Amino acid sequence: MNNIFLITKREFLTQVKKKSFIILTLLAPLMIIAFGAVIGFMFKANQSHNVIEVVDNSGLFKGQLKSDEKINYVFIPSAEENAKVKNLKGNENVDGILVLPALYSNNFDDIEKNTRLVVNTKIGLDTKQQIISDITNVIKKEKIKQLGIQEAQLENLDKSFTLKTINVSEDNKEDSDLAFGVKSVLSMVLMYVTFMFILIYGVRVMRSVLEEKNNRVVEIIISSVKPFELMMGKILGVTMVALTQFIVWITMSVVGALVLNTGFSSLQNSIPGGNEEMMSKLDIAQIATQASHSLLEMNFPLIIFVFIVFFLLGYMFYSSVYAAIGSAVDNETETQQFTLFAILPLTLGMYGSISVINNPDGPVGFWMSMIPFTSPVAMVARIPFGVPAWQIALSMALLLGTTIFMIFLAGKIYRVGILMYGNKATLKEIWKWIRG
Repeated sequence: MNNIFLITKREFLTQVKKKSFIILTLLAPLMIIAFGAVIGFMFKANQSHNVIEVVDNSGLFKGQLKSDEKINYVFIPSAEENAKVKNLKGNENVDGILVLPALYSNNFDDIEKNTRLVVNTKIGLDTKQQIISDITNVIKKEKIKQLGIQEAQLENLDKSFTLKTINVSEDNKEDSDLAFGVKSVLSMVLMYVTFMFILIYGVRVMRSVLEEKNNRVVEIIISSVKPFELMMGKILGVTMVALTQFIVWITMSVVGALVLNTGFSSLQNSIPGGNEEMMSKLDIAQIATQASHSLLEMNFPLIIFVFIVFFLLGYMFYSSVYAAIGSAVDNETETQQFTLFAILPLTLGMYGSISVINNPDGPVGFWMSMIPFTSPVAMVARIPFGVPAWQIALSMALLLGTTIFMIFLAGKIYRVGILMYGNKATLKEIWKWIRG
């Protein structure tokens, strides 16, 4: 046991003392936020503003096709249609001409059949869809008017319905759309982070084992410690490294949420009577503040506890598999045929958990959070929505038992494979090592 502790300590200190680890741990959350901001800026910067001249031969659309930040509709006389279309090519001030045909006998089908858009540049699909939507809305309103329905009645028909959801299992707490959205995002983040870090740190264990094996350093090391102690020391050392990063990142996230929540409280108090209408018109910054407020209303200690436990157990489960693979092969190329057995179940758990978000208590979510191969990902995806205590305990017990068993099997493979050179390990041979 003392040897395992010493190896764990060595692996941990070797990693955390590196400048790259310190920089990455502190800057990674900021880099992720910056990366998201850059992507958002790219989408925003790629948006174009199109000038569309409109020839309205029907007289129906003038004043009803509204310009916005993406499309500027400019109506021109019907007499200028031919000249405008002829001179469109090379005209940098106009992107296209929308020609709307005359309307006879209120036959709106003719408008759909004979309307055409002449462009001098490639317009985006979203721009084309918006033009179609704008035309459709005008025709829809005209058809409704012909039915004798007033504008006020039409607005009343289109009025959205808000359904308040009260969860009796959570002390009659109202579950708003924003709260559900926050839970969904948190679920996706926890699921993806668990998947990525089990994969990344598991591969790190495999490469560390493979490197020491190829350098023959392991022959010296196991003269002082048992192979199983060496394997466990490596797994636990890298586990502590990952856990350290998680603690730092979770602390930074909670502090950030508390800061935003303080801003939300001050903002709410500054609005007389908690004016909901004014609150609904706030910008993205205020929405983010409300989201952090909803985030802090969750059972955060339970979420963090379940996340850490399932991450650690899931990591140890798959790291033992990766350690066994690293000891059984001689080079990176040979690892490909074996790592598939570790990646596939984890990938299945991640993509299968996407459906869990829509129905956290469904049969798929339940069984995926019980099966040890997928539960590290599936359970953390369910936990923001609330999971019964008995399901958490059962899933944790199953994963713990399977992890211990997997470490036992990996230890038997590691004990033989770490000193095997030149022989390409096959599944049949590995099975012999396990039985032996």
